[in-house]
Amino acid sequence: MIELSPRLGMVAGLVPPGARLADIGTDHAYLPAALVGEGKIPSAIAADLRQGPLARARETVRRAGLTGKIFFRLCDGLSGIRPDEVDAVAIAGMGGETIAAILAAAPWVRERDVPLVLQPMSSMPDLRLWLAGHGYRIQEEWLCREGETLYTAFSVRAGEMGPMTPAELWAGRNPNTPLRGEWLDHWLARTRRALEGMALARGEGAPARRRELEEVYDGLLAMKKEWEQWQR
Repeated sequence: MIELSPRLGMVAGLVPPGARLADIGTDHAYLPAALVGEGKIPSAIAADLRQGPLARARETVRRAGLTGKIFFRLCDGLSGIRPDEVDAVAIAGMGGETIAAILAAAPWVRERDVPLVLQPMSSMPDLRLWLAGHGYRIQEEWLCREGETLYTAFSVRAGEMGPMTPAELWAGRNPNTPLRGEWLDHWLARTRRALEGMALARGEGAPARRRELEEVYDGLLAMKKEWEQWQR
């Protein structure tokens, strides 16, 4: 039985039961192997851009006794996967801009309303903004802690997301969970550092950028206050 890290366990929790999964950037294929091994999904495609990760994925599948249930693709993003082969897609452990580029190159995902589980490691505001502008909606966001780091994952479907405030683009619309306060503190600290770093900026766009960051910071403060009231 494969034991997933907290980050991958969070991703696994958002995968629809019974779905044929495409795991993009699979690396060791721990995610599909765990899901198939426990019977949550019947099969999966483990895809990666490089031969090395796919070799590790094959070894994981062999050791787990799942040969014939997990298949392998050497491809860039979803380029080597047919729409009729999968019912859900997971893209975890990549930057938000890379995730957006993968989805942009595979419009069939939105056209077929394929459930997505996205776990960005960076550029989260950019990814949320891209999803909102390209026909996707974030159904829910989860948080988890792994070591000293907090991670988020999105459950995404095709549809209208509606406008998001600048603060929501940064910190998301996570439900009121115990980690929400710490997550907001993380983004407040990042925004505060960015504002401090711009204190002496004199470039042409500096005043507008400073105002944008101040709006984000004020919105995060309001979200933190709302969360604290929920805690009482």
